Amino acid sequence: MQDRDAANTMPGGGDMSVVNELSVNGTRVFADSLPEQQVKPGISNRILVVEDDISLAHLEAHFLTAHNFTVVIASNGEVAVAALDNFKPDLLVLDLELAGPLSGWDVLQLLRKNAAIPVLLTTSMPFDMRKYLRTHGETRSTLDHLAKPYQMQALLKCIKRMLMIAPQ
Repeated sequence: MQDRDAANTMPGGGDMSVVNELSVNGTRVFADSLPEQQVKPGISNRILVVEDDISLAHLEAHFLTAHNFTVVIASNGEVAVAALDNFKPDLLVLDLELAGPLSGWDVLQLLRKNAAIPVLLTTSMPFDMRKYLRTHGETRSTLDHLAKPYQMQALLKCIKRMLMIAPQ
């Protein structure tokens, strides 16, 4: 390879060679953006990816970072709840099938007690979105669903649409 650093650089100038490791209430949280980007408002939309498949979480984070999003990864429900206290995301990408004591549904219920940020649910299970929207008072601007497996472009399209129509 002619340029050794080319393999670690994403379009748009995002450096993917280092994934920062943060500690939130004693829990490890991985951030695919520089700490100074995380504290400056207005640089990019902030996304919390809650996914227990770490390889998928990193793939999503790298892809979204390359598209100018600030991304933090939480690998389980407990880490997600802790991260929500310190990292105020504009959108949450939430796996419903999280392993551990807190499922994706539990995280969603805890989140809804405190905030109405948009949530993109991801799952490989059959899911009746219309029924859930009707019975839980959600709208397509605050909650949407993306069935696994999905292409990264589909993820990006859903995120951009939700951020565009989300209530401020």
